[in-house]
Amino acid sequence: MGETRPFAQIQLRAGTLADLNSLLALEVAVFSGDRLSRRQLRHHLRADSSDLLVASGAGALLGYALLLHRRGSSMGRIYSIAVSAQARGLGLGSRLLEAIESTAAERGLRRMQLEVRADNEAAIKLYLRHGYLRYAQRPGYYEDGAEALCMRKAIGPRV
Repeated sequence: MGETRPFAQIQLRAGTLADLNSLLALEVAVFSGDRLSRRQLRHHLRADSSDLLVASGAGALLGYALLLHRRGSSMGRIYSIAVSAQARGLGLGSRLLEAIESTAAERGLRRMQLEVRADNEAAIKLYLRHGYLRYAQRPGYYEDGAEALCMRKAIGPRV
């Protein structure tokens, strides 16, 4: 009783250009390779074909989720989800995933797909818990030669 949810104070919102430096720092802190560059992040913050949601709390950017989509397509691609080390274990990955799926559904998308490193057990478990299914493997997909698992999920309109 009296338990507090430590992530309740974390706010999710659309990313802005003001977040660029923090997003870049998060990329460096979270990923050892295949990082998004400043130019790529700036593009995704401005582009109509992407949605970048950020999670912030206690004056810091704690995570983000990046959705890519094309006009006329019902498929959305989760390009990246990152959670800072200090925010891991708080359910933030799930919150970001659910929020980006809601954004996709609001855009009329009906299917989601993603690639995840085959050795990233925590991320794979997250996606499986949220209903994603494996459908393919891509050997040598990442710049260090690591294999990717391809996953997808049907989503529906939110009522």
